[in-house]
Amino acid sequence: MSSSYDQSDVSPAALPEYLIRHATLRQLQVFEAIVRLGSFTRAAEELFLTQPTVSLQVKKLTEAVGLKLLEQAGRQTRPTEAGREVYAACHEIMRTLVDLEMGIANLKGLKRGRLRLGVITTAQYIAPEILGRFCREYPGIDVSLKVTNRDRIVERIIANEDDVYIVGGVPTVDLPLVTHAFAPNPMVVIAARDHPLANQRNIPLARIAEEPLILREPGSGTRDAVTKLLEEHGLRPTVRMELGSNEAIKHAVVGGLGVAMVSLHTLTLEGVHGPVAVLDVEGFPIMRKWHLVYPRDKELSPVSKAFVEFVLERHDAVDALMRSMLDEAFPKPAKAPRQQKARKKS
Repeated sequence: MSSSYDQSDVSPAALPEYLIRHATLRQLQVFEAIVRLGSFTRAAEELFLTQPTVSLQVKKLTEAVGLKLLEQAGRQTRPTEAGREVYAACHEIMRTLVDLEMGIANLKGLKRGRLRLGVITTAQYIAPEILGRFCREYPGIDVSLKVTNRDRIVERIIANEDDVYIVGGVPTVDLPLVTHAFAPNPMVVIAARDHPLANQRNIPLARIAEEPLILREPGSGTRDAVTKLLEEHGLRPTVRMELGSNEAIKHAVVGGLGVAMVSLHTLTLEGVHGPVAVLDVEGFPIMRKWHLVYPRDKELSPVSKAFVEFVLERHDAVDALMRSMLDEAFPKPAKAPRQQKARKKS
């Protein structure tokens, strides 16, 4: 088969004239998101559209195709037989457009392009700063940032929804990943500033397990790290509540509802001397790492490659911030001054 350009492939007779006139790429993008996510609401959130707009786009596409494309199965939205055909075509079209965008960005020398970054919830405290510095160096790059919990990030990795991901622990998925550890992610124990343990030193972990514990929701990587740590020490804490964000956890801690184990990055804005106290617990801080990950068989665009190289080479600001906060939260005891020997008078 010849690889030369064949004009007959794009002759007017070969073009799907009706769909070209009545269907749009936006409609295909919306339909693909609905089928992949199984929900109009989640598709609207991902594409930053209102739900009525999403419904209207699907209605127009359905009219253009002339067959029912979606059906409800309980709370789940599923494609019909015709919908599955359209969904497969959407994948091919979107893949072709991504390849085209990569090629054009390469020709423009990173003057234009797009980066899709997915990060776990706690990484929202470092990702915007990293992206800000990256965009200052490459001002023509458009960036989208998706923040969600660990389980949802795993789903996005499997579905190849983003270019690169920032996670705490390397997720377990059924496909090989490229992983790069790039910055410290210490875990600390926090309590209200007026908590009885706030001024104590070398607090046993068993003592912390006696306090009401505030955890992240199921599916959170931080939650899994906390429960695993306590299980390893044979401790069964009293869980007072589960919350869906680190900000909600900090507010609950300030309100005296319990203690929590969080990434030190969650205290970046207020610092370690803010409304919550970092407790001095034996074995803490637990030093973990942030990781950049992406599927091994994924061909990174020039923009994605530049971002990975940028993060691996320039994470010094994150390192310095964490060292400074750790020094403040866990100050080393001052050395006693050396006593000068009294000199004998001659």
